[in-house]
Amino acid sequence: MKLIIAALVCLLLAGMWLQDVDAKSMHVPSSNCCFRTVKGKISPKKIQCYKNISSTCSYNDRLIFKLTGGLQSCVLQKDLWVQAYLKRINLCQKEM
Repeated sequence: MKLIIAALVCLLLAGMWLQDVDAKSMHVPSSNCCFRTVKGKISPKKIQCYKNISSTCSYNDRLIFKLTGGLQSCVLQKDLWVQAYLKRINLCQKEM
């Protein structure tokens, strides 16, 4: 009987720990990271705003442009055309 109670307590603690790990968001959704970037310029008329990628992404030199029509494009922050656009484009609000 004690063995069953100990096993149930262990399962309960493991379940609570896994829930806590998930709540801290160890998994980074791919929508917050950039793996491929746009090679050419994007028309500034199509860009609504930009956002920074997550700090947990493997590449930290990229931004995400939110485009008209709900699309998003990843760009290299060091590209000269991106730097010029950032002077005219606002940071996106929290909800994209």
